[in-house]
Formats: sequence, structure tokens, C-alpha cells
Amino acid sequence: MKLSKRILKSDGFRAFACWIAAWLIRLVHATNRWQVVRGDIPRQFWRDNKPFIVCFWHGRIMLMRYCWDMAHPIYMLISEHQDGQLIARTNTHFGIKTVVGSSSRGGAKAVREMVRLLNSGQYVGITPDGPRGPRMRAGEGLITVARLAGVPIIPVSYSTSRGKHLGSWDRFLVAQPFGRGVIVWGQPVEIARDADETAIEEARTQIEDSLNTVTREADDLVGRAFVEPEPLVDVQQAGGG
Repeated sequence: MKLSKRILKSDGFRAFACWIAAWLIRLVHATNRWQVVRGDIPRQFWRDNKPFIVCFWHGRIMLMRYCWDMAHPIYMLISEHQDGQLIARTNTHFGIKTVVGSSSRGGAKAVREMVRLLNSGQYVGITPDGPRGPRMRAGEGLITVARLAGVPIIPVSYSTSRGKHLGSWDRFLVAQPFGRGVIVWGQPVEIARDADETAIEEARTQIEDSLNTVTREADDLVGRAFVEPEPLVDVQQAGGG
């Protein structure tokens, strides 16, 4: 038993597991028929070499590499948690780079690094409900990065006709082969550099609503039942309010 645990926790085993995960992700993408909705939105930014933050829910992270044109390098904000590091290692197989930390939980260093990257013309990806939720509720950290860097936030989501949601906090969607898939982009959200607390909260709510809208649209297009965000009453109780 102890030997099995040591093997499972070994760096070699984790590297192999991430390689397998990347192979499975490629297989699922290759065997689904894909549609992209409003793909002209990011293409305009890529064409003009204008940086932006792409955001998507943690539960839809599996196939998000395929929303992106890898001719334009992207850095993903990934937590220091074990599951975050597994995601980061899997992402390396697709050429995605990593910023380690959090945009909201004592992650000042990560915020500074993302602002630096955006100011240098790079692109950044953030899951605003990660790393631990609440599910499909956006934190303010995303808004802080966009405001300091002076770049827009663009929401995106995907869904597939074949797959299942795990019982995890984020209801992670495990897509399966041989179905239909759709990637849906939302409109850019701008945040003024001098935004006050009211404007920041309005932007946070706008991002949250936009992400849920594009996720619902993606689910509707493939006939999948929409997973509801964590109820606000639960979020408020968790925050002590």
C-alpha cells in the first residue's frame, strides 16, 4: 500500500499521467465535429496584436486549448495546489505557459507578473472561479489585473454533446469522443484604469453574467443541460455575509 502511494505521488508517474491526459484531450477534440461562435472577436485582437485576458470557468478547462490560436503565446494563471500543478504540466504539452499563484488570494506577485506580461503584449488566461470556487462566480482579482494592465477581458466557453459532469465543486465537464462540440465567445468587457468600487463590482458582475451566458449558449447548441452557478445564498454564507 505504501509503495503504491509513493508511486502515485512520484514525479515520474505524474508526468506520465499528464502526458496521457494531453493525448486524451487531443483524441476527444479530433473526434468531435466543432463549431465556433463569434470567433471573429478574438481574431481581430490577434490580427492587431492587441493583448487581452481570456476567461472561462474552471469546469470547462479541459478543451480550452482549442479555443486559442497558438501562433499567439498565452500564459495561464494556475494555482499552487496539486491539481493546479497537474493542469500546468498537462498544458505544457500544448505550448501553454504558466503563471503560478492566485489573482485574489494573496497573489500579489502573480498579479504583478500578469500585468507585466500584458503590458509587454502577451496574452493571459484566468479562471475567475478557480482554484476552489464558488462555482461559476467571478472574483475581483480578474478585474484588478485587467484594470492595472488596461486591457479588455473576453469570456469564452465550450460544450460537447457527449460527456459527463463530475461531482466536483466545479462540476468539471469531461468531454467524450465522437460527438458535436461548440466554442462560444462573448463580447469584450473594458474596465477603466480609474474605476471606483462601484464600477469594479459592475464589471465583475458583467463578466460573471457574460461567462454564464456563453456557457448556457454552448450547452444549448449541443443539447446539454446547463449546470447552474453556486446559489448566491451559499456564496454569501461562505463569505460570512
